[in-house]
Amino acid sequence: MTLLAFQKEHYKQLIDWIDSAELNYLWGGPAYQYPLTVESVDAHCSQAEVKPYLYAHQGQAAGFVELYRHSNDIARICRVFVAPQFRGQGVAKTMLRALIGEARNQGSREITLCVFSHNHSAIRCYQSLGFVEVKREQGVREFDGESWELIHMVQKLQSN
Repeated sequence: MTLLAFQKEHYKQLIDWIDSAELNYLWGGPAYQYPLTVESVDAHCSQAEVKPYLYAHQGQAAGFVELYRHSNDIARICRVFVAPQFRGQGVAKTMLRALIGEARNQGSREITLCVFSHNHSAIRCYQSLGFVEVKREQGVREFDGESWELIHMVQKLQSN
């Protein structure tokens, strides 16, 4: 189980995983238009503050996650995705623990994330890792004419 730097050769895997407009919005919010393209993935992942990772489990691509640098001591987890065949096996939790360790190693003292309120399995996962809800926003994200409530979560990190 390894976090690997997300490279151009991984783009097609991510594009294949995100196979509907709804999944695209659930996963990426307004960051990407559907369908994903090599160009859009490259443009997003090339931003200096975005650190994308491919998660490998038993030699197979199992997930994707980004660590976004807000400031020197605050990082944000973005665009968490676990491949369908790996769901329900604790892969997300293991991947996120590794990412939290990476944020800590980079000097972050706090890590944040946002999740849609109807994404119950993700919320349970984040809570089990020590994230706490700090705010709810209604009316800031909309998909297919429906407003999706956004939950902001945070975790204070202990230094090593």
